[in-house]
This record gives sequence, C-alpha cells and structure tokens, in this order.
Amino acid sequence: MNRIHCKGILLSCLLIAMGCKEKTGINDQRITKPNVIIIMADDQGYGDLGHHGNPWIKTTNLDTFAQSSLELTNFHVGTTCAPTRAGLMTGRNANRNNAWHTIAGCSILKEDEETMAEVFAKNGYETAMFGKWHLGDNYPFRPHDRGFQHALYHGGGGVNQTPDYWNNDYFDDTYFRNGKPEKFEGYCTDVWFNEATAFLEKERKDPFFIYLPLNAAHGPFNVPEDYAKMYDDAPLTEVQKRFYGMITNIDDNFGKLVSYLKEKKLFEDTLIIYTTDNGTAAGIKHQKNGDIIGYNAGLKGTKGSHYDGGHRVPFFISWPNGSIAKGTTNNELAAHVDLLPTLTELAGIPFKEKKPLDGSSVAKIWTGEQENHDRMLVIDTQRNQLPEKGRNSCVMSTNWRLVNGEELYNIIDDEGQTNDVADQYPEIVAKMQAFYDSWWTSIEPDIGYAEIPLGHPQANPTLVTVHDMHTNDNIPWNQVQIREGKFLPEGFYSVKIQESGRYRFKLYRYPPESGLNMNASVQEITGTSYIETLPQGSSVQPISATVELENVKLEGKANSNEPFAQLEGELEKGSYKLFSSFTTASGESIPAYYTLIEKY
Repeated sequence: MNRIHCKGILLSCLLIAMGCKEKTGINDQRITKPNVIIIMADDQGYGDLGHHGNPWIKTTNLDTFAQSSLELTNFHVGTTCAPTRAGLMTGRNANRNNAWHTIAGCSILKEDEETMAEVFAKNGYETAMFGKWHLGDNYPFRPHDRGFQHALYHGGGGVNQTPDYWNNDYFDDTYFRNGKPEKFEGYCTDVWFNEATAFLEKERKDPFFIYLPLNAAHGPFNVPEDYAKMYDDAPLTEVQKRFYGMITNIDDNFGKLVSYLKEKKLFEDTLIIYTTDNGTAAGIKHQKNGDIIGYNAGLKGTKGSHYDGGHRVPFFISWPNGSIAKGTTNNELAAHVDLLPTLTELAGIPFKEKKPLDGSSVAKIWTGEQENHDRMLVIDTQRNQLPEKGRNSCVMSTNWRLVNGEELYNIIDDEGQTNDVADQYPEIVAKMQAFYDSWWTSIEPDIGYAEIPLGHPQANPTLVTVHDMHTNDNIPWNQVQIREGKFLPEGFYSVKIQESGRYRFKLYRYPPESGLNMNASVQEITGTSYIETLPQGSSVQPISATVELENVKLEGKANSNEPFAQLEGELEKGSYKLFSSFTTASGESIPAYYTLIEKY
C-alpha cells in the first residue's frame, strides 16, 4: 500500500472520529441549506470598481471580497432596473412578465409569476428584503406579497420617485415596512444595511435568505458630504464625484456587513453574492469636444444599451464552507435569470419551475464539476408599451454577441465591440438569429399587462399613481416632475374590479400624505452641493373631474382649494382600462397624478 493511500485512509478515519464529513459536491448534507444573501447595487457598472481597474474609485472592501471569491467575468443582467429584478426573481426574461420597462405600467411583475423568495420561503427559509423592489407598489405585487416575510422598501424605482413617500430625499426618509409607512433616521443605504444587520441579530432556527437590492447609486445623486469630498481631487465631473461617493458608501456598508457575519460565525456558511442591475449610469461621460471623463473598463455602452457596457456587470460569490470555487474567475456565460435554478441546486432545496425558464443552473460550472455551458441567451432594451421583435436585441453566447440581428462581435478577442465580423462568420449569425427567432416565438404568448386589483379585501382602498399609467407620452415618474406639473400624459391604468359594488374615487394633484390642496404651489426644498433641490410646485385650478372605465363614466365638480375631487359610482366585476383626469377652466385635460379607489 503506497504512502499517499495510507494517508488518505488515516484522514478519513480522523474525519469520522471527529464527527465530520468529507465534501462530496453540491448535494453533501453538511453543506446544504446555506444562508443566502444577495446584494445588488443600482446603476453601478462593470468599470465602477477598483478591482476592475478604475484608477479613482475607492472600493477597498469589494476589491478584497472579489479576490477571495469566485468572480464571474461574463455575467449579464437586463439593461435597466426592473427588467433585471424581474429576471432575477423569476428566472424568466422580463418580456414574459410585464417588467420590460421601468415605468408606464410595464414594471409590475405579474401575479402568476413565482419568485425566488416564495421558493426559499416554502423550503424553510426566513426571507427578508431591504431596499428597492421596483416590481409593483400595489397588492399583490409588493415584496411582502411575493414571498418576503420581512420587507422594508421605498416606492417606485427609486427614492423620490412618484410612488415614493412625499419629499423623501435619501436622508431621514419614510419607507414602507410590509406596506406601512415608517420614519427613519440616516442615509438610505445605511438604513438598508442597518436593517439587514438588525434582522441577523434575531435568534432563529431556520436558514435565512436576504435580498438587498439597493437604490444607490441611482440618481438623483444625493450623498453624504464626506463621501463626495473623497473625490475632490479626482479628474471627474461633479456628478461623477457624487456617484462615486454613493458607491464608496455602499462599499463601507458592505465591509461592515461582512465583518458582522464573521464576528457572529455566520460568514463561512453564508452564500453571499454581490452584483449590480445594469451598466454604469454616470461612471463615464462623453464630452461635446470628444473628451471622455471617467472609466468603463473598455466596454461599449452604458445603462440602457444592448452592447455589453449596458448589461455586463460585476458578480462575486463567496461560500467558504460550500463547494464553489474560491479566489478565481470564470468566463462562461451566466446571467441574472440563472440565479433561481442555480441557488436552489446549491442549497439542496427542491425546485420545479411552474413556467418555462430562460435561465438554467450553472451550479456545476461554479463548483468546477463542469467546464463549459453551451447555450445562448437574449437581452434587449424595450422601454415601450409592448415588446417588439428585434428591438435593441442582443443574442449572447460565451464567445459571441449578435447585436440588432446583424452585428457580430467576438467578445474574447474584442471586449469593446469595435470590430463587426458578421461578414466573416455568416454561419454563426444564422445560428444565433435562428435561436432568437425561436426564443421570440416562445415569449409571445406570455406578453401582456399586469392588472391592479380594486376592491380586494386585502387592499382597500388602493392608490394608483401616474408612474403606472399605460401611455407613450412623457410620464412624471419622479417627484420633481410631479411638483413642476409639466408632463400631462394621456393614458390608462390596467385594473381588475374584484367585486361588483359601489366605489369611491378620490383624484389628487399631490399624494394624499402631503396634505396639499390641488392649487398649492408647494415650497421649494433647497438642496446643497451634495443633495438635489426639490423645486417649487406649480398650481393647478381644476373645475371638474372625470373617471372612465369602459362604458362607465363618472363626472363631478372639483374644488381646487381641496386636496382631492371625489366621485362615486356602481361598478361591475371585471377587467378595465381606468382613466382619471381633471378639466381646467380653459378646457385643458390634465391627469390625476394620484387616484385613491375604495369599495364601500
């Protein structure tokens, strides 16, 4: 018997004597049911990290974490906020589930989609979410309706957006805890991480799943002064300095969380992911004179682009006691839609999809049991009322990108996508286009709007906001635009009357919690060098109000000295397009930015 074999037998005996198990792969009982934490920053691109060569940004904690983790260098998400969140939560492309936009009624995750939180919750996990949801502000679309037992979040797609609590500005804001407004002290990112730490401090028997989808570094670029001043001497624009400051604040909070997990002996058995939701929003600026300010790691495109700079993002994963690789990189194609099937396999919990997934498990890639994953994926940028075939499309494989159905790039040789080689490889173009055609055929039956329920016992009354109006017009999607009152879109809300009966409609100019009359020109809230000003509001003088639902039309007088105009009427159960608006003395029709509906 050779010496190595003898040592192996001795080691096995020692492990058994100590009550330990050797790791045997993903399904080893010793490493099943890990805790899971997913942290997803907003608008931080691939180049917005020191680890990726950025010469100015300060991300010490993330850089250290990246070096000891498995890094996916070919990881992709949607090109904007809500599409990424929908894909991550469901494993399904956002075109399938009404989250292909960020506003206009097309960022609401359909009710019949199963979320990652629901899967983990029904398999014994305690689930919590802190931050930016952006998949619906009404029942049954809110995070605590979708599998999160504990949820703290702001409204809409960002702090100070139209559905958010009035006058939030990132500091000392009011957020929603399981749907109820609650006042907090401190900067928004600090609040989310502090709440996550408070959640971890509780005694628990079950493993936990924490989702930390941050709103930073999304605009407005409001940041604590000290973080902006860190970049005073950097050759960046003032906006970039604040943007970088927001990311450094994230980095500091991330470092504190990791330290806490290590202190409490949770780090080794916790699967931690750090990623972002799209390409950079402000990390690189192209000046009118041709100069480029900032850094984008050589990628083409930024947030919203279907070139790699819009959707290739940082991705680091750590699980010290698990079976995934450590301190290395992997360049196989992976995406947000892979996380649900992959994490369930790694955690050893059963998962059978209720609807066809676009993602697939890459667990064996991460553990080193499989080298290649031969497949293709599609991302696109729609941002319209209904998805259109071919619109801003990108078909991806590990080595190739087919953009707009005609441009072909070899990403291995040409990361910056500067050399279109479609003419040289017509067979690859044809293969990738055929995949796209087949994929599009598969999603067409799923395309459709989510319906906001009215009169539901668990959500009565219901507040709908112009943020979710179906229209191609400009929408006032943030509270600066609400104050200014310049955008007057015409459109409808997709709603479902749950029960026939009598309904009351209150049409508002400002949100109900503001207490403002319709004709109020609300005062300016002056900002600083690091916080945007909230401008003075414009006054409106409506004389009448109208609500329409198909063949039902309710009309009445409006008193602009009151906060709202009220209408009532009988409605039949069913699906409707809801229109709500005011008419001024000059005959101009303007939308009710906020409409509160109650069955009574």
